[in-house]
Amino acid sequence: MTKLDSKIPEGPLETKWTHYKSTIPLVNPSNKRSMEVIIVGSGLAGASAASSLAELGYQVKCFCFQDSPRRAHSIAAQGGINAAKNYQNDGDSTFRLFYDTVKGGDYRSREGNVYRLAEVSANIIDQCVAQGVPFAREYGGYLSNRSFGGTQVQRTFYAAGQTGQQLLLGAYSGLERQVGLGTVKMYSRHEMLEIVVIDGKARGIIARDLISGKLERHFGHAVLLCSGGYGNVFYLSTNAMGSNVTAAWKAHRRGALFGNPCFTQIHPTCIPVSGDHQSKLTLMSESLRNDGRIWVPKKKDDSRKPVDIPEEERDYYLERRYPAFGNLVPRDVASRAAKERCDAGYGVGTSKMAVYLDFAFNTLRYGKVEANKRSIHNPSQEELKKLGQEVIKEKYGNLFEMYEKITGENPYEMPMRIYPAVHYTMGGLWVDYELMTTVPGLYSLGEANFSDHGANRLGASALMQGLADGYFVIPYTIGSYLSKDISTKAIPTDHAAFMDAEKNAQERLDKLMNIKGTKSADHFHKKLGKVMWDKCGMARNEKGLTEAISEIRAIREEFWKDLRIPGTQNELNTELEKAGRVADFLELGELMCQDALLRKESCGGHFREESQTPDGEAKRDDDNFSYVAAWEFKDAGKWELHKEELIFDIVHPTQRSYK
Repeated sequence: MTKLDSKIPEGPLETKWTHYKSTIPLVNPSNKRSMEVIIVGSGLAGASAASSLAELGYQVKCFCFQDSPRRAHSIAAQGGINAAKNYQNDGDSTFRLFYDTVKGGDYRSREGNVYRLAEVSANIIDQCVAQGVPFAREYGGYLSNRSFGGTQVQRTFYAAGQTGQQLLLGAYSGLERQVGLGTVKMYSRHEMLEIVVIDGKARGIIARDLISGKLERHFGHAVLLCSGGYGNVFYLSTNAMGSNVTAAWKAHRRGALFGNPCFTQIHPTCIPVSGDHQSKLTLMSESLRNDGRIWVPKKKDDSRKPVDIPEEERDYYLERRYPAFGNLVPRDVASRAAKERCDAGYGVGTSKMAVYLDFAFNTLRYGKVEANKRSIHNPSQEELKKLGQEVIKEKYGNLFEMYEKITGENPYEMPMRIYPAVHYTMGGLWVDYELMTTVPGLYSLGEANFSDHGANRLGASALMQGLADGYFVIPYTIGSYLSKDISTKAIPTDHAAFMDAEKNAQERLDKLMNIKGTKSADHFHKKLGKVMWDKCGMARNEKGLTEAISEIRAIREEFWKDLRIPGTQNELNTELEKAGRVADFLELGELMCQDALLRKESCGGHFREESQTPDGEAKRDDDNFSYVAAWEFKDAGKWELHKEELIFDIVHPTQRSYK
């Protein structure tokens, strides 16, 4: 078994990153100008890395499969971004953010990585404000904060319900500035299909121009994968339909280990599934849990309208079960609690697979505050309601509009119906402290790596990690590697390794096109997604996971015999794009189930029914599973497990409690 070196610096936790930055080798400015870096993905991690590295002087090529970097899926993040600035003077600190993140991840993340994330979080806010990101502000001009799950402080900075969009526009502006200066060359509508490895080092990629279908070879002294997560393996998720695992999976097949693939996050606040016609699900931001109270009727199969159910006949089950955190428990806890109530027969709506998210109480509370501010004495309930709705609209208005457009119901008048859905993936390519994979010169940033969240991500931490990696981590760590590579000249793309990689990509495309079966890529994707949701979703057990592995293998076999792709290769062919991505999902899905089957414990988003406390909470097994599972690809359906032991010197694992 390979011993994995995480390269965590020696010394006290508080000084590891500072000491690392002060002692690493550097690349001087003139040498940077002759070094080329490839970045795959243009979301928050990719755009921030591209602009930062280009600003330093590196020559950057940035690739995205969308028509513009502005359409990266980071744009869909709604609720906010965490930072330990303690603007509210409520006891927050770098250490508390670090502690909350390690605890929230159920003690399955590295202390060194998480502390660094907490440490640079404050710098991210300053960077974004300087770029002009319009964060919400208090009356006096100070940046505003709100609460998110798993914390007892207000540390989440936000821009209404469109924080991801505003942050991406900030990173995009920095990226486009470098494009204008000629230090970044942007390749939109390009998809990476192979990593090129020469003498054991990542030296480039093979990309397909999605408009013409042409395969292209691109050299880089280093390659950064910033391609997001793999939640679409479940078919129905909150991810954009184009989100995929292909870039990370090609790297995995070329030697990069895949860490903790079974750690996927189910978000508790999504619009419920409405039928078989859906191709994706819609997230209602976790920020809504600041002011929305979650409940179900106390009576099973209660058919009354929610507004007709009196207060004493409502079960505010999160407040009942977790009084210390209430509606702001972490996502995995809230999701399982909603599933338990619905499975027990208390679900609402036509499907009975939903719970209510109700703003009535806090609407009136805000109304009273507004009435006092406006010196309105003895206001009626209607006046209070109207005043409160104005406040709610200012904080969450676009989310309420989105909900009404999708469901046809007015959430100001009627509680929202929500249910958990696949959202984020904590697993990803294994990386060390420097964000390098097990392939030298190949890095992975943001959601594409496994590094910072453990078994569960706290809300508002995805944007934090993506920007931390791109703005403040990779500019230092990549220099440590490239400083030893300054004598390497650009390798011509007619090198045998480039030719072989292109040949592999072409043969796979030919194989997909030549199946000429009868069923679409979506047909197989939906079948895979149902197996994954039913047997590797919110709850897992040995029998279901064993069955899932067999079923996925059967779907994969059928896929390679009966797939039909209309059109040709040498044109814009979205069905060919889908087919390649589904082929990778069919391999990843099996690995996820194998990883979940082997991890015979419950932790964070991984809930094994055989491992739970008497009151239904996740039960970890620290003696046997306090490690990162890093899988090495051997062949389709065959992997070898390597383990990175997790050591906790500061935050000692205890039974996670939010009661």
